[in-house]
Amino acid sequence: MITQGVRVTCRCGRCGGAVQQDIGQFIERGMLRWSSEGRCERCADGWCEQDSGPTTPEHIRQLLLQAHGPARLRLSGDAPSLVPVLKALRTAHELSLREARLRADRLGEVGLVGTLVEMEFLALHLRAHALAVTVESAAERP
Repeated sequence: MITQGVRVTCRCGRCGGAVQQDIGQFIERGMLRWSSEGRCERCADGWCEQDSGPTTPEHIRQLLLQAHGPARLRLSGDAPSLVPVLKALRTAHELSLREARLRADRLGEVGLVGTLVEMEFLALHLRAHALAVTVESAAERP
């Protein structure tokens, strides 16, 4: 299982106390998943939510990017054909052909950038179509 998480403190909307919140994104059984749970230290108000799908809520993505920095996915060499790249991207993110083509172009030029888990998730789909890819810190290259 590939996972990345962050712990943040925020104010309780109910009593104003401190809430310890654990936020994560992970790959489980081939699916991109996310979770958020927290509990107020003062009034014990709490929650736990988890979901899966092609996208993670933006506030969760942003917290992970702030804590860990972005990752970049690149093709390791030239793709023998655009078709497996498009198939992998469309399958991973339920994209239209046009959207997949735009991402495939970016992947072939500067790479795709997102959270580590998002890029590893795409890498799994691309490798399943016999494409060589690398995932690295986005800070390592422009």
